[in-house]
Amino acid sequence: MSTGQLGERQVAVRFTGTRRQLFGILIRGYVLMIPTIGVYRFWLTTAKRRFFWSNTEIDGDPLDYTGSALQLLIGFMLAVAIFLPLYGLFFYLQTQNQTVAVLGILAVFVGLWFLSGYALYRGRDFRLSRTLWRGIRFDQDGNAWGYALWRFLWSVLMVLTLGLVYPGMAAGLWRYRYNHTWFGNRQFSMTGNWRKLAGPYYLAYFLTLISALITLGYVIGAQGYTNTDGWFMPDATSVLLGAVTLLIFWVTSSIFRARETTRMLSTLRIGACEVTVNVTARSFMLQSAVFGIVTSLALGLLIVIGVVILYAVGGEAPGSDGSLPNFATIFSGGLISATLLVIGYLLVFGTFTLLWEIILGFGFWRLIARGTVLTNPDSLKTVQARAEDHSLAGEGLADALNVGAY
Repeated sequence: MSTGQLGERQVAVRFTGTRRQLFGILIRGYVLMIPTIGVYRFWLTTAKRRFFWSNTEIDGDPLDYTGSALQLLIGFMLAVAIFLPLYGLFFYLQTQNQTVAVLGILAVFVGLWFLSGYALYRGRDFRLSRTLWRGIRFDQDGNAWGYALWRFLWSVLMVLTLGLVYPGMAAGLWRYRYNHTWFGNRQFSMTGNWRKLAGPYYLAYFLTLISALITLGYVIGAQGYTNTDGWFMPDATSVLLGAVTLLIFWVTSSIFRARETTRMLSTLRIGACEVTVNVTARSFMLQSAVFGIVTSLALGLLIVIGVVILYAVGGEAPGSDGSLPNFATIFSGGLISATLLVIGYLLVFGTFTLLWEIILGFGFWRLIARGTVLTNPDSLKTVQARAEDHSLAGEGLADALNVGAY
């Protein structure tokens, strides 16, 4: 706790959760999803949110998540009913000629992209309406369809300008979400604009673009590759240039992500209460580096284990020349083939998802929480409660389109 320049009290947000606690929640949830054929994921999502919310303390009091797994399940079932006609449309398009099929499927994907904007807004509305602090509920008003249209039109401009309008799009969507957010009867406000994002974004954009063009120019112009039995392999210089491009993208995108989060959230106000957020690019870079290294090692280990199992199932041992057994004969076995593929997919997908949640998901929440300071939090003591919005039946489309959060 500290005092601001004008004598206003300042408090830092605290996050007390640990990765070990989250790991236990995730492992239990993943195991229970197997016998329930994935249905338990709604209970897992609820458990994760209660973990994050309850371990985030503002001025000594934690957040409280009151949503239930049953609400999420009902919302998902309603969304699936909406999507059933789309499945029929996909089947119908596959029976048409190639031109009609391609144009039809493209139109469906465009429609789904539009719906994802609606789903994101409604999902955020649900989470806020089930979030309390000191017994006061958060909420969101505004128009979800209007947000979806606004986001969709910005997306069209993004394509037409090859991404150059992103600062304007991001700032506009940030403001729309937060200017329609409430804490009890106190409305949020955000004043961030595109100029706060332009510098770091265009630095990342043009440095990465220039490096990629140099790499591509070398590969094509200097024929920076070798043809080995029909396989085109890049030479050492091409590999080096490609690595430099990835390094530039990693560093500059981390800088932009840190600047966007810091600068936009630091323009947030809740009446007379001011929010200041400070996260560093170094933190984002460290998290992504750890995630990349650990994920690569874990997936590499799974591949080795998988090859050993296939050797055992195939009844062959590796030859002296290091040749592999004929895996095609192994996967032609019907039930064995299906079982191995399902197990392999679940292990790879589960491992990747687990590591993402433990390293990146947990890390991002903790960075934001621990980097946040509220000035004049005492002004929030006069906030009056609002009733819960019971019209929201779960997150619906957000679950069906997999665009939810935490």
